[in-house]
Amino acid sequence: MHIVLVHGAGGTPTTWQQVVPLLTAAGHAHTLVTNPMTSLNDDVAHTRSVVDAIDGPVLLVGHSYGGAVITNVGRHERVAGLVYVAAFAPDEGETVNGIVEGYPPAEVSKYMRRGPNGEWHSEHTEEYWNEIGWDVPLEQRAVWDTESRQSDNRIFTQPTGEPAWRTRKTWYLIAAQDKTLSTVVQRDMAARAKAITREVEGSHFTPRVHPSAVLAVIEEALDAL
Repeated sequence: MHIVLVHGAGGTPTTWQQVVPLLTAAGHAHTLVTNPMTSLNDDVAHTRSVVDAIDGPVLLVGHSYGGAVITNVGRHERVAGLVYVAAFAPDEGETVNGIVEGYPPAEVSKYMRRGPNGEWHSEHTEEYWNEIGWDVPLEQRAVWDTESRQSDNRIFTQPTGEPAWRTRKTWYLIAAQDKTLSTVVQRDMAARAKAITREVEGSHFTPRVHPSAVLAVIEEALDAL
């Protein structure tokens, strides 16, 4: 089975830079997606084109906003399962914004900045790292700061279609001290999706700080599928 890794808002494939060596060492075929982040629809179309090019069954793995992408791409006939890593798992008609607005604001909200065309980015000050990503090693913070991109507002405001988690076997890895996507929100979405749920300590940057836990959930999904 081929694993397709989908990054979150502002992200790049380096989201998975600690996970990829583990996948390679274990002999798992995988592809990293770089989405344009111009709209949810655009990102879904781009990721779907990646799945189209793969011969055989696919396991989709999404981090953060990437969960909204795999929720839609997962309807593809070759997708066998879904793995959410501290990720959004919207229901039909829901948006990312609509989900977070249903809960008290996460601590990350004070570091979010909006550009002239409505696009969003997070301001990575020392205070940001101390509060939001305290467990991310310094060298990885530098990579994130260099490669982080702005995200068009439409990735957060375009609604989801029929969620793939209704018809695909689903796993969810919760980040227990997440101050970007509240742990309470994660638990609620995982329960709604009837996902097989695991939990790990730490911040929202789970693929960077707990790659072995991510690998374990991926391999659990592969074994089950």
